Amino acid sequence: MIKATDITKSYGSKLILDDLTMQFPKGKITSLIGSNGAGKSTLLSIISRLLEQDAGTVNVDGKRITEFKNKEIAQRLSILKQSHNIGMKLSVEELVSFGRFPYSQGRLKEEDQRKIDEALRFLSLDEIKDSYLDELSGGQKQRAYLAMVVAQDTDYILLGEPLNNLDMKYSIEIMTTLRKLADELDKTIIIVLHDINFASHYSDYIAALKDGDVKYYGITNKVITEQILHDVFDIRCAITKNNGKKTCNYFNHNYK
Repeated sequence: MIKATDITKSYGSKLILDDLTMQFPKGKITSLIGSNGAGKSTLLSIISRLLEQDAGTVNVDGKRITEFKNKEIAQRLSILKQSHNIGMKLSVEELVSFGRFPYSQGRLKEEDQRKIDEALRFLSLDEIKDSYLDELSGGQKQRAYLAMVVAQDTDYILLGEPLNNLDMKYSIEIMTTLRKLADELDKTIIIVLHDINFASHYSDYIAALKDGDVKYYGITNKVITEQILHDVFDIRCAITKNNGKKTCNYFNHNYK
């Protein structure tokens, strides 16, 4: 389990996270939602140790994240941020192989290659594994980077807006893949999502950030309500339910 306690972070005079405390259940998908600037990506970066908080602690399986060695934490926790760019001419397979560096230190073994092949299949990249990244569409690149994270094979996967640049088909494929990772491989996934309906249909839990804190947190269907979404996003929407999943229709509704 990952637990963030009393996390505070400011940029200059702007307070981003204000004494935030929450925990993420193991083997589940937790989506972070909220307006731009709510602190979702900042929280993700702090949990992954890419960014240092001003105050508070992050614990992974009962141990402070600052106490892990770099190699050790990279074998336990992986992150794919919203923006990523490797300034090298790489094939898809070469990029995915980077996910094995915490184990292989650049010397791939049979087990590493097996994990790479599994990740390529998982993300339907087999046929383009020899293609170079600069030859790919935005959606193909996004899947290649996600395959790198899958190949890393960590218990915890942190994703910053992974559906960017993806059309509807591949967005569904990515979210279905994440569901399989959680349900079949017991991965704990923390994901920043802007599309509330993808969050509603694929998450186990939702944390809604506002004013530097987690204002609402709980089982998905309890957070996806007209009242809560209006408070978080300042927009009216109508909620419908189909096969136990809630959908938010925010078109043709007044903002206030």
